[in-house]
Amino acid sequence: MDRMASIELALRNEQTEMAYYLAEAKRSTNPLARAMFETLARDEEEHARRLSALHDRLIAKGCWPQDVPLDVQGTRIREVLDGLVARVSSTVHCEENDLEALQKAAKFEASGAKFYATLSDACDNPMEKSFFRFLAGIEREHLHSIEDSLAFFHDPEGFNLARDKGGLDGA
Repeated sequence: MDRMASIELALRNEQTEMAYYLAEAKRSTNPLARAMFETLARDEEEHARRLSALHDRLIAKGCWPQDVPLDVQGTRIREVLDGLVARVSSTVHCEENDLEALQKAAKFEASGAKFYATLSDACDNPMEKSFFRFLAGIEREHLHSIEDSLAFFHDPEGFNLARDKGGLDGA
């Protein structure tokens, strides 16, 4: 697959994931799951916006832009998870649909991390390599936060103990 086709595929994937996360955020009644989906959707929207700008510049110039680096904002997913876990009661019901949606999200993110790492490895241009490596890192961070969310939903007490929080209330 050539670089342009890879970027177009990445853009479609980001848009698909964003739509999925927005739909799941609207559906979920669990505050932690909803916040995770909303944060993931915002991050995917940012990725899509940057990939679209990159795509447009590649079409216009035929090469990676040298004048303005295309930066992507980092994710806030870890701080969202940490903040909510500290406030959300372990008695808040997590529907099976939330668990299934988070499991599907984990697959999206694992696939995205692998895809961006592969793109980075194929690049010779240091800016391009760095851009895709950064995106791969964000996707991995999303994956770890989703996995942590799933661990919390399955065993809140064990999750908090593992994070050096003696009780469910964070004390």
